[in-house]
Amino acid sequence: MPAQLPTTIDAVISRMEEIDAELDPRDGVACFNRVYLKVTKLVKEHVTVGTFKDNAFLERMDVIFAGHYLKNVDAAKAGRRAEVPWQPLFAARGNRVIWPIQFALAGMNAHINHDLALAVVETCKERNTAPEVPPVHEDFEKVNDLLASVEAEIRAEFELQIVKIATGPAEDLKHAVTSFSMSTARETAWVNATQLWAARNNPAEYAFHLTAIAGGVNATSTMILAPVVPPPAG
Repeated sequence: MPAQLPTTIDAVISRMEEIDAELDPRDGVACFNRVYLKVTKLVKEHVTVGTFKDNAFLERMDVIFAGHYLKNVDAAKAGRRAEVPWQPLFAARGNRVIWPIQFALAGMNAHINHDLALAVVETCKERNTAPEVPPVHEDFEKVNDLLASVEAEIRAEFELQIVKIATGPAEDLKHAVTSFSMSTARETAWVNATQLWAARNNPAEYAFHLTAIAGGVNATSTMILAPVVPPPAG
């Protein structure tokens, strides 16, 4: 029987903390989970103080969004294959030549470029609204500023570490890492969400869009996760 998915943002945070405690810190999923836990705590703080115009919607979308990631964690734990967008990360999670930032960005790519669009659609359906109805898009945009600070933090740490390796491999690694932008991913996620929303009553068209999105995300994660040179010890 599949594990029960969290229904509150506090339960999401607790579940991510459990995952963090269970996994080897070098595990690729653990690398992404640490970043995602930080982001989720940040979103919770802003929901609590009322940053968003519709805090209830934003919190519910955050919970639905997290559920897509957690379903893949549960599937892997049960020996089942991850969904197409998540397959590169779960397949490479034990590769110690891949840097933590590569794992983190591959997870963000899968989660934002695929799962976020689904979360927008599912939350709008549940709450009887639509992506174009205010303040859905405005609140969605506010999250970008929160995520930008987290992305800048992990990239700054990466820049400090990469100076320890030779120029050639460093440039190859930089290329893989700079191929992903969180803000661009969220912009793409919004476009994907509006396309899926428009196709919501046409199963064939909806499936076509979703398959195309999943395939593109899989290809991008595969590129992000290209092994170049082992990260420095410690």
